[in-house]
Amino acid sequence: MSAHRASPGEPWPGWSTSRLAQAAYGNHLTRIGELLPALLYTHVMDRQHLAAAHTSGSQDLINSQVSSLAIECRDDLLEAAAVLDALALCHGHGSYLPRPYQEDSSNPVPRDVELRTDASDVAGELAAHDLQHGTSTTGDIPAALKNGCTDAERDAVRAYARREWIASQERWPGM
Repeated sequence: MSAHRASPGEPWPGWSTSRLAQAAYGNHLTRIGELLPALLYTHVMDRQHLAAAHTSGSQDLINSQVSSLAIECRDDLLEAAAVLDALALCHGHGSYLPRPYQEDSSNPVPRDVELRTDASDVAGELAAHDLQHGTSTTGDIPAALKNGCTDAERDAVRAYARREWIASQERWPGM
């Protein structure tokens, strides 16, 4: 067990947050720091359970696992969007990759641009989910991202995911 005591300034050992991230998330950055290992662990364990069920030929278990994963989809999108957004905020504001993007090995993408793009892509998936299923808690859902979307549209879905996540933390403290 680590002796590190999480704080908004250092929610994870060695991870110093930016003023931008602190302004956007405030004390909720501590919870984001707690989510980092939990998201990774959950992702690995879910895949391991599905692989084991497939190997054993247990269709009932596979169906149960898939059904459970589907129910948790929005929570996963929301948590991943918050973590990626907080990490992207630590790298400041800037541009995004165009949509669609064709990778070119001769022209590497700066890590901060890639991180912001990933943050907006996951937030866009959350917005699309909430538009389709009516699961927003804060309302004012931006349009889902489409090819050719603007930086402002990418910023809007990230701001939406941030609002949704903060609202979920304030509604269910300690979750």
